[in-house]
Amino acid sequence: MQQKKYYPWLVVAMLWFVALLNYLDRQMLSTMRPFMVDDIQDLISAANFGRLMAIFLWIYAFMSPVSGMIADRLNRKWLIVISLFVWSGVTFAMSYAQNMDQLMFLRAVMGVSEAFYVPAGLSLIADYHQGKTRSLAIGFHTSGIYLGQALGGFGATIASATSWQFTFHTFGLIGMVYSLVLIFFLRERKTYTIEQNPSEKRSLKHELSLAVKGLGVLFGNIAFWVILFYFSAPSLPGWATKNWLPTLFSESLNMDMTQAGPLSTMTLALASLVGVLVGGFISDRWVQKHLKGRIFTGVIGLALTLPALLLIGYGHGLVMIVAGAIMFGFGFGMFDVNNMPILCQFVSSRYRATGYGMLNLAGISAGAIITNELGKALDAGYMNAVFAVMILAVGFAIALQLTVLKPKTVDMKE
Repeated sequence: MQQKKYYPWLVVAMLWFVALLNYLDRQMLSTMRPFMVDDIQDLISAANFGRLMAIFLWIYAFMSPVSGMIADRLNRKWLIVISLFVWSGVTFAMSYAQNMDQLMFLRAVMGVSEAFYVPAGLSLIADYHQGKTRSLAIGFHTSGIYLGQALGGFGATIASATSWQFTFHTFGLIGMVYSLVLIFFLRERKTYTIEQNPSEKRSLKHELSLAVKGLGVLFGNIAFWVILFYFSAPSLPGWATKNWLPTLFSESLNMDMTQAGPLSTMTLALASLVGVLVGGFISDRWVQKHLKGRIFTGVIGLALTLPALLLIGYGHGLVMIVAGAIMFGFGFGMFDVNNMPILCQFVSSRYRATGYGMLNLAGISAGAIITNELGKALDAGYMNAVFAVMILAVGFAIALQLTVLKPKTVDMKE
């Protein structure tokens, strides 16, 4: 089956559902706080809730480079299968949490397990889809991420009809079962030979030396530093909207969370879903005519997020805030879908999972900081100042990307 022409797209389809579960399982907590408060009193504090969301991001961030290095060296199929099974098991276990300490521990374990998926999944898709279909394939995969984010908003709806325990229990079981399906149908495909001296056995010392070599290659490339900042700066508003938009909708529009949760996540995520498909389609065609086509597509998307942040942060009324969420989601999707394809123009396939892991470290660290800061800002009333900082950071990232990055190829080889 792996030799069939349709198999690269079957890989995208299989990983699309993994991506959906990846974001659904982490995102639905953001809307379920009102239903968990009666059982776990510490969640009354917005600052405590911010810490709960942030611990996942910090663990996820620092594990991402490690997971990327491992994915570049080992079989990515098994990393994906094990990662999915473990984080789904954590989701299942959250249905039995009884206090804040247990929730913090489980979110930390989820951060470790989920970190192994994205670098492995994206680099596997990039190896199956080279040239004209890369951005579109990653776009379809990323649409699963945004649909998972959108469906996560219904966590509050399901919890209100049943219970928050039932919600975690159900989605945890779905993920564990699906991980077993992947064992039979997902296959690895590396486009390079893993470095190995025939006279040496694979040892931890040997693997660590190769990992350090890979980091040296990445950080010796000025383009990678620019991509690193370009990826992390938009992560400030990106994670802020993912984790706090339901609360902002509820507070700004005086709306019950059972309505604010689905409205905010569906609006943002469905707009992003359209953005990744449009951005992937445009990018694959533009790069055939101009080597900076992927960069230009991503920049256009980021430029759309600037007025969107103004509407979300400073707007009043349903129309302005929803319009801002739609514009932000569409623009961020166009940006997001082109990050791995742009990385492929400057980094060989041998180091792409490691490279994307480092991007996740920088981007999600920024997300953890802003998630925690927004919790404090919401309690203290300085939300507008935080939005102003995010707008400035994105503007600088756009300028840096346009002036410094000058790709010489569509796909960097060895």
